[in-house]
Amino acid sequence: MFEVSHLTKKYGHFKAVDDVSMIAANGRITILLGPNGAGKSTTIKSIAGLLSYDGQILIDGFSNTSVKAKQRFGYIPEAPVLYEQLTVEEHIRFIAKAYRAPQGEQRAQALLERFELSDKKKKTARELSKGMSQKLSMVLALLTDPDSILIDEPMIGLDPAAIESVLQLLQELREQGKSILISTHIIDMFESLWDTAYILDHGQIVRSVSRQELGDTSLKQLFFECTQGEQG
Repeated sequence: MFEVSHLTKKYGHFKAVDDVSMIAANGRITILLGPNGAGKSTTIKSIAGLLSYDGQILIDGFSNTSVKAKQRFGYIPEAPVLYEQLTVEEHIRFIAKAYRAPQGEQRAQALLERFELSDKKKKTARELSKGMSQKLSMVLALLTDPDSILIDEPMIGLDPAAIESVLQLLQELREQGKSILISTHIIDMFESLWDTAYILDHGQIVRSVSRQELGDTSLKQLFFECTQGEQG
């Protein structure tokens, strides 16, 4: 579970994120929407513990910068962060050992098969395509079996088959009771999956809504109404 309370991030006198509060509950897919420059990336990086900020961020009840929080959450960044000279299997072995996840390599193998990467285990990161790198990033984040999962634009560089695999995987993770928080501007792709949505504009949450509350209005329509038609 992610709990963000009064998150504020300044760059000099500019407030990139201004008093943002949100919750991503267990067993639900929560999406963070916003046009370019709305503050999505700053919010996600703050939750991941990559930026200093004012306010409070808890992951499963622990401060997001604590070891206990990091043991419980997985982060899939927009741009994969890999070691160019390590092979796929070396990445997996390293992460499994670093996080003391004895079943990590076994979980990773199942994910490699799911993402059609099993035959790429001996390839180094520099040899992987953008889509393959993104899929490896997902494998590394999920091999520890995290309870809370933070994802920034998960579909970048993926082909249609891989996108379907990811969507199915997200649904399964939700059914397992995981908390999933996704930052995206591709509203249509998650139309059938999301449970709660937060719309961010000019650094502030301008609307939060559950699927039940939305009724017959589409999420895309609500997004454009809240952001005056700005593109994501």
